[in-house]
Amino acid sequence: MYRFLLTPRWLGGTVLALAAIAVCLWLGTWQLGRFEDRVTPHRATAAGPAPGAAATPLSGVLTTPDSKVSTVTVGKPVSVTGSYDAGRQLAVPNRTVDGRQGYYLLTPLRTAAGGPAVAVVRGWLPGSPGAQLPAPPTGQVTVDGRLQAPETTDTSGAVDGGLPTGQLGMISPATLVNLLPYPTYDGWVAADGVSAGLTAVPTAQPAGGDGLTARAFQNLGYTLEWFVFAGFVGFMWFRLARREAEAAQDLALGLDPVLDQPEPATP
Repeated sequence: MYRFLLTPRWLGGTVLALAAIAVCLWLGTWQLGRFEDRVTPHRATAAGPAPGAAATPLSGVLTTPDSKVSTVTVGKPVSVTGSYDAGRQLAVPNRTVDGRQGYYLLTPLRTAAGGPAVAVVRGWLPGSPGAQLPAPPTGQVTVDGRLQAPETTDTSGAVDGGLPTGQLGMISPATLVNLLPYPTYDGWVAADGVSAGLTAVPTAQPAGGDGLTARAFQNLGYTLEWFVFAGFVGFMWFRLARREAEAAQDLALGLDPVLDQPEPATP
């Protein structure tokens, strides 16, 4: 009943169907790989740095002054050496840690290498900023911490202006450029080793997402589409082959599907 599959027409159609299925499966697998590539940094960031993970020099992560923090580098342990600019400390109000309202204590760190400064959040304090902020250590220091993405208007607690002198509503190069006479790296560093009375700031995911971007779900959608296409091609080949086999069986039994159709009724 299925001898017709060995005819040139069906052999060519079968090869074409198998090729189409293989292409669809390859494209679906490739899109799945792209999805995994985007999910892996998200999982690593959500889990946080491994205990005892060695810090990478900041200049090795943001290799140029124009380098940007990405979902891959957010939360990465970094270290930077320099001296704090105590005269330009800033309080970043309306920040919540462990469910309590308070503020970040941001102190610019002038790098020893003479490159861009680093916005270092030395810790979190409860309540509202006072007139006198805790003084930073003097002299050259090495700060170990976690790299954070610049804040945006979507960041919880962020405000765009309208704050008293000495306060900053949003940690980003765009807001710091108006307050500091020197350039800064993109993003900021949340210090791990904090002074007494300060609380270390947890890793914050980039505003507008947690590192698992819409493109990742787009890749996953494409994966499902290609796998569905592969299944559809296989189903259509099977359906056409089954119909051909049924037609051949009818002919073998002396049945003609065309002749056996009832004539239309005469009005």
